[in-house]
Amino acid sequence: MLMLNEVSVRYGMYEVLSNISLHVEQGELVVLLGANGAGKSTIFRSISGLSKPASGMITWNKKAIGGKSASKLVQEGIGHCPEGRNLFPAMSVYENLRMGAYALRPKKQQLQESLSEIYALFPILEEKKDAQAGSLSGGQQQMLAIGRAMMSKPKLVLFDEPSIGLAPLIVEQVFEVIRTINQQGTTVLLAEQNANAALRIADRGYVIENGRMVVEGTREELLANEAVKKAYIGA
Repeated sequence: MLMLNEVSVRYGMYEVLSNISLHVEQGELVVLLGANGAGKSTIFRSISGLSKPASGMITWNKKAIGGKSASKLVQEGIGHCPEGRNLFPAMSVYENLRMGAYALRPKKQQLQESLSEIYALFPILEEKKDAQAGSLSGGQQQMLAIGRAMMSKPKLVLFDEPSIGLAPLIVEQVFEVIRTINQQGTTVLLAEQNANAALRIADRGYVIENGRMVVEGTREELLANEAVKKAYIGA
């Protein structure tokens, strides 16, 4: 479904990603593990059209997508829930959700169907639909960011560090929602530092360090890997 083949990204003279290769099959939940600054967000920005690779190829359903705009990639089925949420704090919850479907220009009935699906996942968002996004708690803001990404009905959604800054109970709820989204048919690529929580719901995973892929494997292989346990799970 998605493939990165020897992708490198530079900011000026600095190479932040070096020959990154990974793939995600339809229906999978794949986790990308790595410390802060390892290159996870740059991979996501490259997939969603926000950063341009210096070399290598990214293919989506066997078609190269290098050079396509972020809005075009949303229309083609790639959703992105960014690190830090990037909500519009002065806009209402409802308005933020509508912005998630902006690139699709949905008809009123389609928009209402999408909203109903998000409210079913996160009832608190329907309760607070008229509240400013900036007035929500951190957990509620993360729910809103996830909901906004799902409004475009993506075939693949990129979740970038959804657990950052959240209390453990809220982290558990957020990961359960991500698992539900995957089980309902949406393919997921999840970037996380919280390896223990992420691997519990993942099929496979990759580990990135300093812009390079260093380990890949199934959930069981990564959980059993001594280097991964020492660096990310604390075992």
